[in-house]
Amino acid sequence: MEIEAAKMIGAGIATIGMGGAGVGVGIIFGNYLSGALRNPAAAAGQFTNLIFGFAVTEALGIFSLLIALLLLFVV
Repeated sequence: MEIEAAKMIGAGIATIGMGGAGVGVGIIFGNYLSGALRNPAAAAGQFTNLIFGFAVTEALGIFSLLIALLLLFVV
């Protein structure tokens, strides 16, 4: 197998994490909205947890993008 083909395949596999991050963000916001509609008084108290979960999930997606770009352009 050629080196360039292996780079492309590896970068494609590394971007699967970005899809997982998208699913994770959807689940986080969906569960927050569900809980906020059930108990609106507690929604403000859970907002910091929402933002923390969003940041961690997006960071994992950005890390997978970074790995894909490293595989394409550095290695």
